[in-house]
Amino acid sequence: MTGVTESIETEAGEARVTWHRAQKARLVLAVGHGAGGGIEARDLQALARVLPAHGVSVALVEQPWRVAGKKVAPAPKTLDTGWRGVWPALAGPGAPVIAGGRSAGARVACRTATELGAAAVLALGFPLHPPGKPEKSRADELLGAGVPTLVVQGGNDPFGRPEEFPKGSYEMVEVPYGDHGFAVPKRADITQEEALGVITDAVVKWTASLG
Repeated sequence: MTGVTESIETEAGEARVTWHRAQKARLVLAVGHGAGGGIEARDLQALARVLPAHGVSVALVEQPWRVAGKKVAPAPKTLDTGWRGVWPALAGPGAPVIAGGRSAGARVACRTATELGAAAVLALGFPLHPPGKPEKSRADELLGAGVPTLVVQGGNDPFGRPEEFPKGSYEMVEVPYGDHGFAVPKRADITQEEALGVITDAVVKWTASLG
């Protein structure tokens, strides 16, 4: 079953979850979007296409501000509130839930993982710092996730290239030439499809190691 959407009331407003279900799910991967886009992001859509065949249901989570049609994301505290409100529906089917997200959504997943009982965290394009401001590090959020964590980062991400990340107990996969949205330039020796394959292959392998 794919593309089944449900609306969920949270203290931050109405959120939406679009399910791409595995026939026999051993895990649920719940992924939130970033501050500049929605669940149509190329990496989120690729995971939704690929993972169900590997026993992982994918739940694409739209934060209330996106559902309401607003252009600007609210404060981190409000994003966390929206994510908490959706969590019971994610955990309801009974399989362990991996908290995931891209960019701002990855920060939400890291901040709330231990509190919500997430089995692991998938951070796609973790925004280690604002572009050009490495001194404003958000490494503490990533390092404080408290559960097995996989970071998938573009090699040319202005929000933090892989070599900028501090050492920690997380795994890192680099998408060569990728920017913050994992777009690769046409002159790169990797195609866009191959770049997405790097992401999906890494997540398939990582989720298999989790159980």
